[in-house]
Formats: sequence, C-alpha cells, structure tokens
Amino acid sequence: MDEPSGMQTILVVEDDPAIALGVCDTLEFEGFRVHHTDKGREAVRKVEAGNFDCVILDLMLPDLNGYQVCQEIRAIDPVVPILMLTARSQEADKIRGLDAGADDYVTKPFSVGELVARIRALFRRAARARGSVAEQPFRIGDTVVHPLAQTLERGGVEEPLSYYEVELLKLLLVRRGHPVSRDEILEKIWGVSPQHSSRTVDNFIVKLRRKIEAQPDTPRHILTVYGVGYKLVP
Repeated sequence: MDEPSGMQTILVVEDDPAIALGVCDTLEFEGFRVHHTDKGREAVRKVEAGNFDCVILDLMLPDLNGYQVCQEIRAIDPVVPILMLTARSQEADKIRGLDAGADDYVTKPFSVGELVARIRALFRRAARARGSVAEQPFRIGDTVVHPLAQTLERGGVEEPLSYYEVELLKLLLVRRGHPVSRDEILEKIWGVSPQHSSRTVDNFIVKLRRKIEAQPDTPRHILTVYGVGYKLVP
C-alpha cells in the first residue's frame, strides 16, 4: 500500500502542453500539490523561491537544457528529489543525467502510473532515510556525518550532503578498510548498469574529498585503490 502523500508539492518542468497537462492532472488526482513551468530559468527561480518535495524535469526545454537546470537546482537545493523525463533512452544520457544530480530517469513515452510509482518510491526512500534507527552519526577524521539530517560538520561549519553522497559514504563505511569497485558503487547506489565508462563515482568522490579532507589532493580518508575503486579509512 502506498503511503499518503501528505500534500507534498511537486514542480513539473515540461514544455509539451499535452504531456504537462496529463502529468499535472494525474499528480493532482493522486493528492499532490502541483506547480508547472515550461521554462528552465523559471524552474530555477521557483526552486529558489519555493519549497518543493520533488522536481519532475524535462530534458529538452526551450531555453536551458535539463542538465543545466538540474545542476542549477542542485546548487540551490542539494537534496530535493529530481526525476528527469526525456525521449533519450541511451544509457549514456541516463548517466549524464545522474552526473548532473538527478535521482531518477523516465524515458518517453511513459505511463503516468509508472511515473507516480517512481515518485512515491523517491518519497519512500527519503522516509526510510529519515526513520531508520541505524542512521547514526559517524566520524571520518575530524568530520562528523549526520545521515538523517544529510549534513556534515567540520571545524564548526555545517554543509549539506545530497542523498547519493550520504549513501556513498555509508557504503564505504560499511566496507571500511576494504576497496569497493566503481561498478559496485554504480549498481548499489545509483542502480545503473556499468556497461559504459562513467565519471559519476569519481565526480562524487572529488566533491566528498573537498568537504571532508583537510588536503583533498592528498586524501587520508577516502583513498583511491588503483584499478579497482575506493576505500574509506575513517
């Protein structure tokens, strides 16, 4: 049984009038509060001014492309779930979307039932992260990670973490001292088949080192295991 939506607010960014109407009507019928725009820049402004529980983002927009919009939204809100809608079905496009900060990816044509199911899955994932008793703070060097709050604290300064940054740190923590391959990280954290070369994992590691390591270029805690992947030395 699906959890109640609790009037969660969703921003739909879609320039095709027929698709936008169908998606917005369906989401409102399902009990969500829906806002819509057909422009990328307007979407960024809305996220900056508002408080959304999810963003449904078309890839092909008349002003900015969805990758750009996703990156700008991520700079404003590092944790809001972003689900991309696109006619591009190649795995390389999906990986590029995940690199830009998307949480999920639905290709056109799609059923509204699948779309709603994926949105609810994103909300369930967030609820589990908030409610799990196992999500205790943990220390990496002089940094304390707070999984439930999706933040880290270092030197008295608090920084936000995205869902995927938290999940990546947790996976490395569980396997601390042992290497975890890039392929395993892609499959377990992003659910992406590692059929193509991807910089997704490497990019996230770079971001985390900047937040955690005293000297990111010579890391002491998030180490590269050449030819394999990464390991954590807390």
